[in-house]
Amino acid sequence: MTAPLQFGLDTFGDVTKDASGAMLAHAQVIRNVVDEAVLADELGLDFIGLGEHHRADFAISSPETVLAAIAARTKRIHLGSAVTVLSSDDPIRVFQRFATLDALSNGRAEVILGRGSFTESFPLFGFDLHRYEELFEEKLDLFAALLSQKPVTWEGKLRPPLRDQLVYPPVENGTLKTWIGVGGSPQSVVRAAHYDLPLMLAIIGGDPTRFAPYVELYHRAFKEFGRPVKPIGVHSPGYVAETDAQAREELWGDYKAMRDRIGKERGWPPMGRDEFVNEAEHGSLYVGSPETVARKIAATAKALGITRFQLKYSAGPLPHEKLMRSIELYGRKVVPMVREMMG
Repeated sequence: MTAPLQFGLDTFGDVTKDASGAMLAHAQVIRNVVDEAVLADELGLDFIGLGEHHRADFAISSPETVLAAIAARTKRIHLGSAVTVLSSDDPIRVFQRFATLDALSNGRAEVILGRGSFTESFPLFGFDLHRYEELFEEKLDLFAALLSQKPVTWEGKLRPPLRDQLVYPPVENGTLKTWIGVGGSPQSVVRAAHYDLPLMLAIIGGDPTRFAPYVELYHRAFKEFGRPVKPIGVHSPGYVAETDAQAREELWGDYKAMRDRIGKERGWPPMGRDEFVNEAEHGSLYVGSPETVARKIAATAKALGITRFQLKYSAGPLPHEKLMRSIELYGRKVVPMVREMMG
């Protein structure tokens, strides 16, 4: 029997505008993110994920700290990263921080490990960007060894070996739920299966069904390893308003501002309105009325066989009040519609 679809939200703590159009302080954005997560919990949503970034346009550099504050004000919602940049962190410290969060939240912590699509953390923490792949592969190998919560004996090339080392605090019940975040690398898909970990697909552009081959590869890898397949989730951007026209109009300017700022760093041309509309209608931008967004989520869930959908609801300077309304519509209207469509 297929597990019921779970519904989550993700944010990078995008620095937003106030009512006058002035940019908020990072500290206020972080407090607003906590309020957004509290609303998500009140609406019965399953998960809130916070991205890790080290740059001016995103306020959250320490997701676990913000998640701990959210844990103290919520009861049910699961709390995780989106993603933790393992390549430029220490696997043992990451495990300890999320095990601590798990204790504070009574078992609601999750971690999504990834290489990240931004590279600011590498020079910030003194890591060689040329060792991008090697850093992630070795650190993931160590992190996977920690999940057993047994004494770890491990050896790699980038840090001293461990001999019968226990790591504290242990996770109280079971193991720490750990996902591998993948943006489009077949090697990463197979790696997730190798370590027997769930897969989170970051689908941020183009037709979501183009990721079907990755889903097939993931299933095939598990079959070859002789193990039952683990859950698959999707992370995609979106915004919900009362009507399609209102959603597009409210999102367009702020989404373009974010997209163009990042695109300029990466050599992309400015985003045109036609590209935005095409992503909304045929791509991986879930923007529109509750019914439009629900239909699109249901279609993606059926096409890819996922068990969780995480809507990246923040978009550049889009104000906190609009984000709160979008979250409310997502929880109160979109989620029930998708459940009905999924039967």
